[in-house]
Amino acid sequence: MLSEKYANLLAGEAAHFNITLTKQQEEKFSAYADLLVQWNEKINLTAITDEEGIVIKHFLDSLSIMPYMPEDARTLIDVGTGAGFPGIPVKIVNDKISVTLLDSLEKRVKFLNEVISSLGLKEIYAVHGRAEDFGADRKHREQFDVAVARAVASLPVLLEYCLPFVKVGGLFIAMKGPDAENELKESGKALEVLGGEIIGTSELTLPGSDNKRCIILIKKCRHTPTSYPRKSGKPTKQPIK
Repeated sequence: MLSEKYANLLAGEAAHFNITLTKQQEEKFSAYADLLVQWNEKINLTAITDEEGIVIKHFLDSLSIMPYMPEDARTLIDVGTGAGFPGIPVKIVNDKISVTLLDSLEKRVKFLNEVISSLGLKEIYAVHGRAEDFGADRKHREQFDVAVARAVASLPVLLEYCLPFVKVGGLFIAMKGPDAENELKESGKALEVLGGEIIGTSELTLPGSDNKRCIILIKKCRHTPTSYPRKSGKPTKQPIK
């Protein structure tokens, strides 16, 4: 259970993202933190297990994308979700959106299903697989209003992982660190090939720390060619540049 100090920090800082947490939502975040620490003893989910780190670097970092979420978004995929960030925090504060959590490690998916069940979350699905395979699958390809990814690869690689999931007119939100500017410079070709366009960037510093973040907003303007994403492993080894 989150201590009063960090429960108050979460609620207070969430307000900066125009989020007013209910008591029930606070309890869900607290239960999520407990599960994260418990399961982390069995499987490697995160290097961050202290209360302050979980609240700031996981929960608040995840919620930082909420001001950029389109109001009419009803479907979201979190690519390379890991321990459920940002997808689960997004679901906790926005019950209207259907969330798919995609991860390539089956043991992490078991953890995600435990969180979903324990928190009583509805319309959120944890799936085991690789972005390259799911992005080519008709059931998932261009089926989502929003795709999100939190620093799982460089931006040119992330674009190939994520844009195939997004409907034309939809949004890809890339959550990056302080090196985002250099990654943006290297992403022109990937954007052109995959049908995306940068429509905004926003820098922020997480509260109580000097952790700088950059949120990059990419609109899906055209259908992604069927030859993308390329086969498993290729986007990482040979990024589109």
